[in-house]
Amino acid sequence: MKRLLPLPIAALLFALIAVAQPAAPIPSADSRYQIPPTNDGLPGAGPIRRADWFQKTWIQHRREWAARVALDQHALVFLGDSITDGWGPEMGGSFPGVKVANRGIGGDTTRGVLIRLHEDVLALHPVGVVLLIGTNDIEEQAEPETIVGNLKLILAELKKSDPRMPIVLCEVFPSSASMKRPAEKIHRVNELYAEAVKGDPAVTVLDTWSLFADANADAPASLFRDLLHPNAAGYAKWAAALRPVLATLGFLETEPDAFTPEPGFVSLFNGHDLTGWGFRPTPAADIEGAKRWQASDPHAAAWPIVTKAICFDGQTASNDGRFLAKARRLIVATPTEGRRIQQLSTTREFPKDFILRLEFRATPNADSGIFIREPQLQCRDYLVAGPYNKLTKYRPQDWNEIEITVQGGTARCTCNGELLEEAFPVPATGPIGLEGDRGQMEYRRIRIKEMP
Repeated sequence: MKRLLPLPIAALLFALIAVAQPAAPIPSADSRYQIPPTNDGLPGAGPIRRADWFQKTWIQHRREWAARVALDQHALVFLGDSITDGWGPEMGGSFPGVKVANRGIGGDTTRGVLIRLHEDVLALHPVGVVLLIGTNDIEEQAEPETIVGNLKLILAELKKSDPRMPIVLCEVFPSSASMKRPAEKIHRVNELYAEAVKGDPAVTVLDTWSLFADANADAPASLFRDLLHPNAAGYAKWAAALRPVLATLGFLETEPDAFTPEPGFVSLFNGHDLTGWGFRPTPAADIEGAKRWQASDPHAAAWPIVTKAICFDGQTASNDGRFLAKARRLIVATPTEGRRIQQLSTTREFPKDFILRLEFRATPNADSGIFIREPQLQCRDYLVAGPYNKLTKYRPQDWNEIEITVQGGTARCTCNGELLEEAFPVPATGPIGLEGDRGQMEYRRIRIKEMP
């Protein structure tokens, strides 16, 4: 008769044997979700992470997503690394009413995204993609040219799947040299990203660098818990920056704004089309400057040379698509060239004294302006782009009200009640105009009250 070990000792031995055993191999059914053991034959260039912790995360995420392919069809896909992954499966509920799918993997690189793109993203037939990637490549000391090379391949695959699919390319967030992500290298990557998509109407670049960078061009500790990953306030700031762009793309705020002008005020924008607005001829003094600018950049349409007045009555967009009427918003779209100076004006002139009221919403670091008869009042993402960067009531990436009161030859201008200009000089008559420069600007509730 065999002698049995006491139960506690037997349990301890079994536990030691279990610990000593090698980890169970990953089932062969999961092989397509594993990271290839070598780089041979893989698309792109640069780093692919293969540390044990990353392989485990990679396989776990991709296996879970494979089970959700049918459920996540036609979602707006958020694609990236741990910054995206950390936002949660529903992006923190930041975009109510929008079907979203989070396809971020902590630790991933541009090449890793390229390898998994078809199964994790394209299989969903997404309606759009919000892409933030590149910070881990920088930590792995990849050259900026290598990183942007992979980005081009990612974009090419997305566009091959659906040439009309909108892509929002977020600039790489600031971090810190202490995190092996120095500001100058991030800035260079972002420069190359912008150059890579210049002139591409399917890609909107969102300036998330200026959105977050502090005075030292690093991630602020108030918004990033470890100078790399956003905290709750940081994610809220990113969401606010995305909403105007997603609204213009038709994912958000599709219901028209129900607003009635105050007594005595008349709308200058009907909310449906650009009736009453158009392009005025380029002033003779500006023509040579416009030609020089255009010659310096093959993509540039800055200071477009308009030889005769163009009226957009009945049109929902200007001929070049820069100015749009959508959901009762007059939108100055992000220029595909990165920057393009252009002016839309009322076809009427206003010789009488008046009060002009309107609301605007700017994407990060956007630059626009309001022309009062002729001179321009800067209307921008004030706290980032200035010049009125000391305002206390300005709401970044939200709606703000401008009021302009013209009496005689000057205008008093306020933003949310705070003074911008006490006595802004204006000529005796002229139109009301809106400028586009960089970033996206939206205007709504544009109304005027003329004095007797």
